[in-house]
Amino acid sequence: MALALEEARAAAARGETPVGAVLSDPATGAILARDGNRVRERSDPTAHAEILVIRAACAARGSERLPGLDLHVTLEPCPLCAAAIGAARIARLYYGASDPKSGGVEQGPRVFSHPQCHHRPDIYPGIAEAESAALLRAFFAARRG
Repeated sequence: MALALEEARAAAARGETPVGAVLSDPATGAILARDGNRVRERSDPTAHAEILVIRAACAARGSERLPGLDLHVTLEPCPLCAAAIGAARIARLYYGASDPKSGGVEQGPRVFSHPQCHHRPDIYPGIAEAESAALLRAFFAARRG
């Protein structure tokens, strides 16, 4: 999660919502992809940290599936990202802060609890939660001025 927090800080420095993600292979310890939000930078509403690392890892592997991999993200994935995590067949999801407003895992639509969900990763919430939440609070407090 430390690397995901680094990516979140870098996203904040770019003026993006500070969310970072890291996709790794627990069997080898290899980091396949890491990034932070780039929605504003790319003028792309889908350029969330999770989507970016999933795209990068899929391209590197030449496959639309990423079984056996771990995703660490600083904020509970939104419904869009949760759907992509399921579609990619990621094995484990670790996330920091919960997102009562826009979450899609344990808040809101609870994508993985839906009966039509094809794949449910193992979910580990609250990893580095305090630091993840503090980063988000500070970012939005500074924007409100």
